[in-house]
Amino acid sequence: MIRYIADTHFDHASILAYDNRPFDSVEGMNEAMIERWNAVVKDDDLTWILGDFCASEDPERWKAILSRLNGRKALITGNHDAPAAVAAAVAAGLLERAEPYAEIEDGERRVVLCHYPILSFRDHYFGWYHLYGHVHSAFEWNVAEYSKRLIKNLYAPRPVCQMANVGAMMAYMDYTPRSLDELQGQL
Repeated sequence: MIRYIADTHFDHASILAYDNRPFDSVEGMNEAMIERWNAVVKDDDLTWILGDFCASEDPERWKAILSRLNGRKALITGNHDAPAAVAAAVAAGLLERAEPYAEIEDGERRVVLCHYPILSFRDHYFGWYHLYGHVHSAFEWNVAEYSKRLIKNLYAPRPVCQMANVGAMMAYMDYTPRSLDELQGQL
């Protein structure tokens, strides 16, 4: 199974207030996210992390966290992901790949993965899924949601791209990696 999550922000103290996260401390947040991850992700699952995995720039810290998470992992790099830490995690085999953008197949569904919401991409917008993070639940998220509805109305009844913010802090994500089937109500 393929799962998705963005903006975990492990070790990021200020994210607690920024997202109004329901944790008493960074350590509590880290442990809760690891527990929720491991409760759903099986060893043969692939989880795509859509950026902003960990606030630490220390490659050893990245490796310590990644080694505690079940399953296979791939990273779409975000603006808070330290290049040296990413490279070390890939070299250690803890990330299968790391890149800023990917087009994948999830079953028979075509999915565009990016840390940032993309309102239009190449010539294959129709019929695709687009998963992203970055905007948390701030003003930019509302702009992305408005644009999503506008595009659906403009192109109805054509099957336009279905988009979802897979940021960990979103209520439907609940700090847990989700499958595309689990996200259907958010697309």
